[in-house]
Amino acid sequence: MSLTSPFPPIADYAFLSNCHTGALIAPDGSVDWLCVPAFDSPSSFGNLLDRGAGSFRFGPFGINVPTQRSYVPGTNVLITTWHTPGGWLLVTDALTMGPRTGPDTVTPHTRPPADDDAEHVLVRLVECLEGSVEVEMVCEPAFDYGREPAAWSLVDEGHVAEAAGAGQVFRLTTDMSIGLEGSEARARHTLSAGEKAYCALSWAEDFAAPTDVDDATERIERTVTFWRRWLARARIPDHPLRHSLERSALTIKGLTYMPTGATVAALTTSLPETPGGERNWDYRYTWMRDTTFTLQALHFLNLDWEADEFMQFVADLEPNPDGGLQIMYGIDGRRDLTESTRDDLSGYEGAKPVRLGNGAYNQRQNDVYGAVLDSLLLHTRRNEHLPRRLWPLVEAQAKAALASWREPDQGIWEARGAPQHYVSSKLMGWVALDRAAKIAAIRDDPELEKTWSAAADEIKADILAHGVSDRGVLRQHYDTDALDASTLLAAIFGFLPGTDERMKNTVAAISTELTEHGFVLRYVTGDTDDGLTGKEGTFLICSFWLVSALSLVGEREQATDLLERLIRIASPLGLYAEEFEVGRSRHLGNFPQAFSHLALIEAAARIILADRLEELSL
Repeated sequence: MSLTSPFPPIADYAFLSNCHTGALIAPDGSVDWLCVPAFDSPSSFGNLLDRGAGSFRFGPFGINVPTQRSYVPGTNVLITTWHTPGGWLLVTDALTMGPRTGPDTVTPHTRPPADDDAEHVLVRLVECLEGSVEVEMVCEPAFDYGREPAAWSLVDEGHVAEAAGAGQVFRLTTDMSIGLEGSEARARHTLSAGEKAYCALSWAEDFAAPTDVDDATERIERTVTFWRRWLARARIPDHPLRHSLERSALTIKGLTYMPTGATVAALTTSLPETPGGERNWDYRYTWMRDTTFTLQALHFLNLDWEADEFMQFVADLEPNPDGGLQIMYGIDGRRDLTESTRDDLSGYEGAKPVRLGNGAYNQRQNDVYGAVLDSLLLHTRRNEHLPRRLWPLVEAQAKAALASWREPDQGIWEARGAPQHYVSSKLMGWVALDRAAKIAAIRDDPELEKTWSAAADEIKADILAHGVSDRGVLRQHYDTDALDASTLLAAIFGFLPGTDERMKNTVAAISTELTEHGFVLRYVTGDTDDGLTGKEGTFLICSFWLVSALSLVGEREQATDLLERLIRIASPLGLYAEEFEVGRSRHLGNFPQAFSHLALIEAAARIILADRLEELSL
């Protein structure tokens, strides 16, 4: 908890996941964010957005500041160590994973079932390490984003209680004696050295949960094994960046919705990009522009199963009438993400409104076709095969890109101002047709290859004619000389080689003119009509993009220095939000942010590759 706010700093939250939903745990041991059964379900614990919207604390009575918090190495299982006047306590928290025993009736799968799956249980285990410690459990859900307090009922002689509200029910099980006080379920118990206690929250079929402390321990151990075995499949080079790559890989996997293969952009909604401001968005959906960065990261890490699952999700999506895909979809593939606000919630540190849904889902954003087609090319080259069901998607995206690239749009940042001819959107149009032509060549279709390649050349010529300022720098859009960090993608996607002066000029201009203390802004808010008020922090993905772009234009030392700085500002548990407010050295925006971790993996890969090539040349 900060000294000036009842809300903990965003970066101080710990992230748990069972690949169906996730939880954020505050330093004091409170679950401040949990939506069940899925990432985009209404929150049952929402203290993150309003201090009365639901919390679930399990820890030492009267002590709120832990001694140490860390993940069990190689997992998304949290361990917290507490020093109290009477002794030492260890708390372990996990959204548990276990062997698949049959169809998942809670969150049905559209992808082939894996050997292990979510148990739909949050297990919390305490162990007294030394002395004597009084343990407290306070579970106070508030269903439907805090709208409806829990109605509790005791079951089974006071060790099991059920909470109901807003059409949801879950069961709390513990080996302590539960007492009910209004909307709270509470328990207190004193442990001596070597003793353990547990509590578990279940929304599983028939409310399956641990039967005793040994069962709770075993479930956590199985979850540790699940994450470590999964991580063992990843290709993580032996390099100083190894730890950051591992944590980013675990975070991306944790943000994956196993039933469909989708990946949410972030766990949360409405964590502010501007402190106390209106730049608050719901990120619990799947953005098509993330596809290419997701595929790059997964294939670099050798996680081909996850990459294939994600591409199959994309193939299942219902397109627009023109054959193109929306810019974002629900994790179940739904198209309608109508935005609403919850004005009864205070918002994180007073940042309002709190938004549910995302009104940008039906915007025109012409970059989507390039993201999808780049992903399809990556996937095709990796597997040396394009599944038959994906070829119609290639044709549809190429056709939509051909029809739209001359039109203005809202751009990659989903500006809510007037449409413009954004350079990054034109660039992604080029990517779309360039990648479509390459896929056509792999498919041995010379006529389409020629048609799409010629279109890509036309787009490139248009960008170089209208999208470059007099000083040889790529513009934000055709009617301004303002800078935009999205033009760094010209280097990352190979639009211009790193030796091209226009590319070097663009990277140098962004590095010196669009940064705060070296960290990159998306754009200067005062120079951009984004339909919103207020200043925003530096965008972490843009800083990671700059690392990649610096590396590509030959500024390796500068790239390495910036990446080292970015690694140092990670949260205490190695996580990243969307933005970093340099002046107060704090994370802003939704958390943890997939885009930030994906860009870290891509940037780290370029640094590692350069280091390995240097080793070979010695």
